[in-house]
Amino acid sequence: MAASDTGSFSLIDRVTNISDFIWGGTWNGVEVIPFPPMTLVLLGIGLWIMVGLRFYPLVKLGSAFAGLFKSRKGAGAGEISPFAALSTALSGQVGTGNLAGVATAIALGGPGAIFWMWVTAIFGMALGFAEGSLAIRYREKTSDGVYRGGPMTYIMMGLGPKWTWLAILFCLGTLFSALVTGNSIQANEVASGLNELFGWERWLGGLVIAIAVFVVIIGGIKSIGSVAEKVVPFMAGAYIVMAVIALILNFGDLPETFGRIFSGAFN
Repeated sequence: MAASDTGSFSLIDRVTNISDFIWGGTWNGVEVIPFPPMTLVLLGIGLWIMVGLRFYPLVKLGSAFAGLFKSRKGAGAGEISPFAALSTALSGQVGTGNLAGVATAIALGGPGAIFWMWVTAIFGMALGFAEGSLAIRYREKTSDGVYRGGPMTYIMMGLGPKWTWLAILFCLGTLFSALVTGNSIQANEVASGLNELFGWERWLGGLVIAIAVFVVIIGGIKSIGSVAEKVVPFMAGAYIVMAVIALILNFGDLPETFGRIFSGAFN
């Protein structure tokens, strides 16, 4: 094996070990701590925020749904409608999160993983609410009328200049995620699918995806929101319809399934 190959495998091993430790508490396949650190941190902070907000995200869930379909003029300051903003946020989750993520969790952790996904979703709602509220509270309007915000902005404006390093670290992490885990894996899967179905070369499939993405994002947040609010409802609707069909076809197995979910959650 060439030295470069050894180095690349060594880097992959290091990244894998770090990921396994953060999400599983293991290092080189050996259990270091009996719980996944990142999961505990996310659940703990989510619970703390949910209790601190007096379960506001759950209590006001109906109002949030009603606000999605208000007219643009009544939606407050912003560049896109609330529904377009939601669709844009969901566009990065529908598919990779509720399909591949759920299937992987069940395959690795058994039916009990579903219970903990429910719990994580509830407390994750509080985290999402806090992030969105902070982004709106500390967003800035540039001279050309474009809003700028997000974690890197509210970290600096909310915590002060001493925490600029954390904002920079977040930007670097976001850049890595966007260029590596955020789109390369999904683009590779799409290119592989096009190769198997139509015989397209992988590079050609990647080029088509790149051009399509460029056409959408070149128009800014308004263009992204406009496309997302048309595509995401179809994606989410198709997912829900298929899930309902699966439940109907396997209706007789539901009692046993729920039993295995709750028993497996603590086993």
